[in-house]
Amino acid sequence: MSFSSNRNVIRWVIIASSFIIISLILWNTYSFFQKFKAEERVKIKTWSVAQNNFLRSVYENLDEDVDPVTTHVLTETTTSTPMLVIDKNGDYNSINLDEEKLKDPVYVNYLITKFSNENEPIEVIVKGEVYQTIYYGNSPLLKKIGFYPLALLLIIILFAAVVYFFYRSTKSAEQNKLWTGMAKETAHQIGTPLSSLVGWTEILKTENVNPEYITEIEKDIDRLQTITDRFSKIGSAPTLETLDLVEVTTSSYEYLKSRSSKLINFEIELPTNEIPVKLNAQLFSWTIENLVKNAIDAMKGKGDLKLNISQIEKQVFVNITDTGKGIPKQLFSKIFEPGYTTKKRGWGLGLSLAKRIIEDYHKGKIKVIQSEIGKGTTIQIALKAI
Repeated sequence: MSFSSNRNVIRWVIIASSFIIISLILWNTYSFFQKFKAEERVKIKTWSVAQNNFLRSVYENLDEDVDPVTTHVLTETTTSTPMLVIDKNGDYNSINLDEEKLKDPVYVNYLITKFSNENEPIEVIVKGEVYQTIYYGNSPLLKKIGFYPLALLLIIILFAAVVYFFYRSTKSAEQNKLWTGMAKETAHQIGTPLSSLVGWTEILKTENVNPEYITEIEKDIDRLQTITDRFSKIGSAPTLETLDLVEVTTSSYEYLKSRSSKLINFEIELPTNEIPVKLNAQLFSWTIENLVKNAIDAMKGKGDLKLNISQIEKQVFVNITDTGKGIPKQLFSKIFEPGYTTKKRGWGLGLSLAKRIIEDYHKGKIKVIQSEIGKGTTIQIALKAI
């Protein structure tokens, strides 16, 4: 068994043990609550028996003193339990209740209902007749104990949520390592045939081949080298250089323009001056290409595509506008989430990758600033100029 498998087993053992411990605490607390509740009922029943003895002594032996044990039980047994004692004539006495509130009949009826729901009333029978009915509620201590199971249940829910997010984050980290390894291996695998293509290009130069063909092949080789460089940088902190944003953006835009359908009308609006920005050229051009390709897909290969670069003080804005199908407003943020895609064969990585490159690596912002169903979308990149 590998170290990773051992670690997973240990992790699940800890999680299972924690759930068992919390469940046992919850069960014991519930059991204690029920036991304490039963003991309180025994106390009230003892009080009712003493009350019965007291009433009998009153009715049958008027000249005798009340048994001191009975008196002790009546005065000491219910030190904290709220009680309402109602006799057969409708008169009542109370213990541990607000006398002022009891002047209101509505409040008395409320207490009768409330206490009846909490505990079954106890009847005091004298000479075969129900002389008094005792309504009693839970004591303050019992009420506090009653909240403990709810608190523990909340702890279990929170604990389960923490475990879930921990598991998700761990799994995500493992997946990221896998994707990083695959990207670097892809870059390595591309490098071998790429070197061979460079050699074959040099041979073609010595042959009677149209120089324009060789120029186009060299452009594609440069393109492959750029892609290889991008994949090799995944998982590593990119190096930012002071570059002209206009030149880097235009280069990527023009490359895609020359290799896209003639049914796409490409437009570009650029400032007359250079705009120096801290950039990683390979990653930033990757973002521009992803946005342009998404725009072309949204237009189904036919429509108007416009790129605009503008500057307001220290903020630089790159807007890419298409005339595609548009995006519902509620999805403006969701389209940048990993895995989200509307394409049948898409993996939902392009825009999430663009967001990570712009916001995590370049400390900028990328968002949908305008979109209308059936008319098109504008996505904006915002960066700080030097």
